[in-house]
Amino acid sequence: MNDAVLGARGEILAVKFLKKKGYKLISKNYKNPIGEIDIICYYPKNEEYVFVEVKTRSSASFGLPSEAVNLRKQNKIRQTATFFLKQNKLLNCKIRFDVIEVLENKINQIEYAF
Repeated sequence: MNDAVLGARGEILAVKFLKKKGYKLISKNYKNPIGEIDIICYYPKNEEYVFVEVKTRSSASFGLPSEAVNLRKQNKIRQTATFFLKQNKLLNCKIRFDVIEVLENKINQIEYAF
């Protein structure tokens, strides 16, 4: 299975996982001139918007999936999220950044990852 197919499969699993936990999907693969965010959702329980980076791996031989979300990637996601918030007039709402790891079909959500 190539990386694109593996990644898309991981994102599908992540969306299902989040919906089961009560998250409301706002956008999948959101793009703007700055970058892309895998999943944007709203979590009514905490009244916050959640920007999710999904990392999928077939094995941990090259490290955990979350380790691929380095500082540069985090900054890019923050800038992309800021653009989204400005565009949708949501600058005064609560937000957080999560990472979802999909490793061998097991899902791990890291809340408030950065």
